[in-house]
Amino acid sequence: MITLRLDPKLEQTINKIAHQMEISKSELIRTSIIEFIAKLDKPSPWKLGNEVFGKYASGVDNLSSDRKSLVKEKIKAKR
Repeated sequence: MITLRLDPKLEQTINKIAHQMEISKSELIRTSIIEFIAKLDKPSPWKLGNEVFGKYASGVDNLSSDRKSLVKEKIKAKR
């Protein structure tokens, strides 16, 4: 059993949400804690792909800013 002190505004918000969801305050708090802990266990997208990001870089740093002119050059080169 855990006893928890909340400021009045937070307690009022919890009461309102629990009433809207038609669940007890305890169930709302329990579910919230479970979901919070589950999110802590999941790595962020950045952590998942950190080793891959930038791995296949072309070495050309203006590909996104000069994309239109680069495409035009490629088309002209084919003619």
